Amino acid sequence: MCGIVGYIGKHEASEILLEGLKRLEYRGYDSAGITLLNNNTFNRVRTPDRVAGLIQLAKNANLQGRLGIAHTRWATHGGICEANAHPHISSDGLFTLVHNGVIENYQKLKDFLLSKGFTFSSETDTETIVNLIAYYYSKQKENPDFSKNSFLESVRKTLNDLEGTYGIAVICKDFPNDIIGARKSSPLLLGVGEQEFILSSDIAAFARRTKNVIYLNDNEIVHVSNQDFTIQTISDKSVRAIIETVEWDGDSADLGIFSHYMEKEICEQPTALLNSMRGRFSDDESTAHFGGLNLSPQELRHVDRILFCACGTAWHACLIAKYLIERFARIPVEVDYASEFRYRNAPLDKNTLFFVISQSGETIDTLSALKEAKRKGYHTLAISNVVGSTIAREANGGIYQHVGPEIGVASTKAFTSQILIAAMIALFLGRLRDLSFEAGMKLVEALKKVPEQVQTILDSRLLIKKHCSQIRSLQ
Repeated sequence: MCGIVGYIGKHEASEILLEGLKRLEYRGYDSAGITLLNNNTFNRVRTPDRVAGLIQLAKNANLQGRLGIAHTRWATHGGICEANAHPHISSDGLFTLVHNGVIENYQKLKDFLLSKGFTFSSETDTETIVNLIAYYYSKQKENPDFSKNSFLESVRKTLNDLEGTYGIAVICKDFPNDIIGARKSSPLLLGVGEQEFILSSDIAAFARRTKNVIYLNDNEIVHVSNQDFTIQTISDKSVRAIIETVEWDGDSADLGIFSHYMEKEICEQPTALLNSMRGRFSDDESTAHFGGLNLSPQELRHVDRILFCACGTAWHACLIAKYLIERFARIPVEVDYASEFRYRNAPLDKNTLFFVISQSGETIDTLSALKEAKRKGYHTLAISNVVGSTIAREANGGIYQHVGPEIGVASTKAFTSQILIAAMIALFLGRLRDLSFEAGMKLVEALKKVPEQVQTILDSRLLIKKHCSQIRSLQ
């Protein structure tokens, strides 16, 4: 759950990058670092500490520059220490890079680079990427056709050699007005502001600065200058950029009066549930309706079986969805761990509808299960909370939760929203079959009362806390 932030623009980058890292802390990490390019020098600060510690170190170092990258790392290759923290700098000193993901063939690539005279100062797979870029760049410098595209071509050649997953942001000293990002099975977005661009693994890092975002797809590279950007595939095909406007409010991620995010998000459940229902009941209030399923009522009536796939908390929401749909829609439902689905070669009926649930829309195992179902020709639907997420874009259709950002690691409002949407799906499918008009109206009436009922419980939280303290004192 590492975090990437990269900046190029008209402002000093340090404060923007560090603020971005603060907003990615909820993802979990064990070290942090930042590098700025200024006057042909990489000024880097890293620490096996929290972002607060990095901010103090950066302040003491008086970092300056309008181009930089920053990172929060969760250790995979190598222990928790400053040497293994990102950003990493190539042994020739020309490149610096941050990376999310795992490179599976890094040892083979590292052995090759060692044979070419490159050195390593960390135990990470990431340092292999930045040194390989430097290797291809050095080979291009020997070529009479060396040009301004050599930076991009060096990154492209490197990506073609990598096996595994990555989201990267990289800077080169020879190109002080450029930053390059790329992704494969690890999210990367480009925020488009006023004379500034921000690369990040999560919109939370820049939602306060711009609402204009481009979601990179797998195997795409974005080349950003301080004036413009282009997107290509690693096979050198041009990609038309689609700039989307997001509703995500950076201020909604602030704690406000609450002591921690989990408390805040528990208390946001009534509003979250209301937003999940908003505009999704029929005018006669006998059923639900969803605009993004991309299936006609006739097609849905031919569904013989539903398979739900998810991981973690979302998997538990799937279990509840199974009971609701089987009870009210009378359709057999199976629930599978997304991490196991693609390895089981499970036999599925031809009229199976494939559903996945993921709050972030970036859960790797769930995304892999979704792709496997699509590969086998099944219609895929997703329940997700993040507009523009990879799963939301990969699925044939879906339902957004609209509960706002969930930062607490233990899911609360997103989980109850998933259950509510599952109940609405059960109602919708039931009314397409043999659930009566009267029964549908009763369900709609009951669902509409849920936010108020949740609020009643939350209004009693101080009393509940008091009783909990009394029970604890008796133990």
